[in-house]
Amino acid sequence: MIVLGIESSCDETAIAIIKNKEILSHIVLSQIDTHKTFGGVIPEIASRMHLEAIDGLITNALKESKLTLADIDVFSATCGPGLAGGLIIGSLATKTLSLVCNKPFVAVNHLQGHALIPTMSHDVKFPFLLLLVSGGHTQFLAVEGVNDYKILGSTIDDAIGEAFDKSARLLGLPYPGGKAIEELALLGDENKYNFPLPLCNQKNCNFSFSGLKTAVKEAVVKQELTDTVKKDIAASLQNTIVKILLNRTKNAINLFEDNYGKLNSLVISGGVSANLKIRSSLENFLKTKNISLICPPLNLCTDNGVMIAWAGYQRALLGLYNSLDFPIKVRWSLEELN
Repeated sequence: MIVLGIESSCDETAIAIIKNKEILSHIVLSQIDTHKTFGGVIPEIASRMHLEAIDGLITNALKESKLTLADIDVFSATCGPGLAGGLIIGSLATKTLSLVCNKPFVAVNHLQGHALIPTMSHDVKFPFLLLLVSGGHTQFLAVEGVNDYKILGSTIDDAIGEAFDKSARLLGLPYPGGKAIEELALLGDENKYNFPLPLCNQKNCNFSFSGLKTAVKEAVVKQELTDTVKKDIAASLQNTIVKILLNRTKNAINLFEDNYGKLNSLVISGGVSANLKIRSSLENFLKTKNISLICPPLNLCTDNGVMIAWAGYQRALLGLYNSLDFPIKVRWSLEELN
């Protein structure tokens, strides 16, 4: 089965064509350099750039794969959650191709793309425990099947990616903040600042990061923001987030095993999973429990078209196609899939 997937939920326009597990083409046009000027994504600008780019990217993806539209069996697109303008442009382009070619259309939940992409690169069996960490979402999920998800824990305020971005802005670092902090943290003292560990005294596996952002702000305003101070705050912030993740992961494992039996592997996905400090810390922690850590390749952690094509492929195998009047959903929980 050959599937074309289009991702346009935020600030990447991404097209991929896959044949089963083989990636035939993969093109990602990032808008980071444009939005960097504003310190974050401007929805109107993002929409305009998706519109300007999408036709050419589809043409280039077909050329790269040495295929024509007639060769595509299924067309899939991100239909939510995300920014409305981008979702409209990507989904309408995909629906148009589906209509013209008289081929099935699959509406993909962006988070489902992140959740399933590790199953493309690794032999992962259902049910599995997923830590989904991205700019807009931080969740533990029990993934019972391609279309069956149960949220075990989630953030009650900011997502982990937001905590990185907002803290980076306080430090005068460029967007995207997560990468900037990760690079700066390598040069700082991770034990210099004793930042709070929200919810870590509770037995659930929820998250809270708004207080952490406030603590960073207090550290910034009470002293001169020298290069050394920036490095130490970045390192301490990253170290604190790692501590929170390890604490919450321990509780999530217990909750998962209470309901599903012994856990053999933890899957981590989403843009923040590209952070090597987070990966290595989780891996070392899980080794003590004889649990393996499964991560997608680094280029498939951040938003990309392959994960949308792969999720479309998995849904198509189950006959989970969608009509062309399927609406975009700016908010769309994985527990609400149909």
